[in-house]
Amino acid sequence: MSGEKIILVDDENELRHSTAQALELAGFEVIDFASAEQATHFAGFGFKGIVITDIRMPGIDGLTLMNRLHELDRDIPVILITGHGDVQLAVRAMREGAYDFIEKPFVTSQLAEIAARALEYRKLVLENRVLRAAAGQSDDLEQRLLGRSNAMVELRRKLRTIGPTDTDVLIVGDTGSGKEVTARALHDLSHRSSKPYVAINCAALPANLIESELFGHEIGAFPGAMRARFGKFELAQGGTILLDEIGSMPMDVQGKLLRVIQERTITRLGSNDGLPLDVRFIATSKTPLEANVAEGTFRSDLLYRLNVITLEIPPLSQRREDIPLLFMQLLTEAAARYRRDPTTVPPQVLTALSERHWPGNVRELRNAADRYILDLGLPFVETANDGPEGDSRLADRVAEFERGVIESALIAHAGSLKPVYESLGLSRKSLYEKMQKYGLERGRYLPSEAEAD
Repeated sequence: MSGEKIILVDDENELRHSTAQALELAGFEVIDFASAEQATHFAGFGFKGIVITDIRMPGIDGLTLMNRLHELDRDIPVILITGHGDVQLAVRAMREGAYDFIEKPFVTSQLAEIAARALEYRKLVLENRVLRAAAGQSDDLEQRLLGRSNAMVELRRKLRTIGPTDTDVLIVGDTGSGKEVTARALHDLSHRSSKPYVAINCAALPANLIESELFGHEIGAFPGAMRARFGKFELAQGGTILLDEIGSMPMDVQGKLLRVIQERTITRLGSNDGLPLDVRFIATSKTPLEANVAEGTFRSDLLYRLNVITLEIPPLSQRREDIPLLFMQLLTEAAARYRRDPTTVPPQVLTALSERHWPGNVRELRNAADRYILDLGLPFVETANDGPEGDSRLADRVAEFERGVIESALIAHAGSLKPVYESLGLSRKSLYEKMQKYGLERGRYLPSEAEAD
């Protein structure tokens, strides 16, 4: 078992240390944390290990941690440690995706057996992903950033090129378009993937403590600083720092951040000694920062440091052809999350989805998938075709509608032609002719299609 990784989370220090020691003696590599927040810095999509966590903890509890991890990768095995009164809660968690649970007090050899099975399961999951990619099916990156539009194919190509490098990156995109998913993918594609990934919401940092949060402080650095504290930058040593919505960062802090990026050193508040910082910076913004520079709310020199490479995430309104495919994927995830049976989606529903504006982008579409799988309906009325009816000839509008219906049916039936022409009331020959007329190639909708680089 040597080399296998287990993240152990428990706020009870003695129990955590003794459990970690027992697992290490059993041949596992263990990283232990007293809080769930620290664990999320290490476990993400493609994490080669499992998580063992106590349910009852202050702050982020074990169930919340499990849900957060499964948002990153739903196949990460999570083993829950429960007290006697939490067994029913653990059983419910099993239905929601927990791998297994063990009740206190437990025999460590029993926990080691469960961990070994979970690690074997995780190993098989990751191997199957590699095999699917080798067979021409969607690889990990395509599962995370789904879409066959030119914009998404190009984005994934850039990520595969940029990911393994150490260059800092600026990601620009509308709210809900996938900036954080893209940032996490960059980290996971890099040689830093086994190191911390620390996400910092610049808009949510308390104004009076922002420097302490980022850079840390020494004892007595300010009133109330009774003990030294590591800042978030220092916690990310060796890994990646995500500066989410960096345009919200105060101007005076921007100057200090610029120095950190230039010199790769930090100085805690109350100290004169610089600490070397080995990290990669990724920043996100929902609007181009050039506008902030023009308004005087963002430093131009900081922008030039961050935008060595800029990635623009296209909104759904610019890749409508991806909406049906993306909705079906989100629906599958929702079905697994809510323990519902997979369901079919009528082509006309997929067509209607494609016509919407989706101002909330993928986040809004995910909510729609959740409502659909829970039989709550899709109460939207606004569509993309808002213009006057006379903007295009009737024949063109009918042709556009027909093409959309056929394409939605192809997506709904994963490129299988028989159910497509039967559901549309067409002959096989008529379907072929219409597909040729509208440039719809069957291969694009097959689940085993290989993506062109």
